[in-house]
Amino acid sequence: MDHSELFWNAGVEELKRGYIRQGEQVVCLLDGQRYEQGIIYQDQGVFYDAERYMRLHIERTYGSVFDYLIGLDKKLTGLTDHQNRLLQLFYQGMGDADIQKETGIGSASTIRNHRFGLKEKERQARVFLTLMELLKEKDRHAPAIVEVPVRARMVDERYNITEDERQKVLTKYFPNGTDGRLKTFKMQEKHKLIVLREIACRFVKGQIYHEKDINAILQEVYNDYVTVRRYMIEYGLLDRKPDGSEYWLKES
Repeated sequence: MDHSELFWNAGVEELKRGYIRQGEQVVCLLDGQRYEQGIIYQDQGVFYDAERYMRLHIERTYGSVFDYLIGLDKKLTGLTDHQNRLLQLFYQGMGDADIQKETGIGSASTIRNHRFGLKEKERQARVFLTLMELLKEKDRHAPAIVEVPVRARMVDERYNITEDERQKVLTKYFPNGTDGRLKTFKMQEKHKLIVLREIACRFVKGQIYHEKDINAILQEVYNDYVTVRRYMIEYGLLDRKPDGSEYWLKES
């Protein structure tokens, strides 16, 4: 199970913390980083257990779990740009009058109304979450949906994929197995997403690749490796330096 699946299956308290305990490991829900429990980690002369070191990792990498979550795509958070901005200011501890001056919105009472609206959204979310949990116990026909990557750039109908559909697409376009070559890259965008995520499994998370290394790996997949590489970057699976000198895997 990759970190996106862990993220979407985590409870509220686990999400607030930013990591879960999984067997003998502590796993970051934000990027999949893992630390072994029972091992002491040293950093700048200070010794940490696995959980404290994980909290340090989250703080250094993202600032806070709040900062990470508020930066997710609006289709994942359900927030408008305006609500997103207000939540950030509330989180900074600013009072209503100061927020009104900062944003130029109406008056302090207008900010209070926005607070009420967000509280109402929270109540609705709790009820909806409970309804969906109860539904899971009764809905025997719901298909298994492939989880959306947490850091996906474009969240739309392309991510409406069942596990059964994913397997059929992979069988169709990788006739010799997913470790073999791609039959064609001429396919609908939804299928490209499935195929590209499978190709991403050929890269090692945390490893830095030069362009020639990327090309060599992708040539083993498809002759037009340049197009595949471009799509992997556009879909947020690979990232690179502006000069193209280094590449790395973004999603599991």
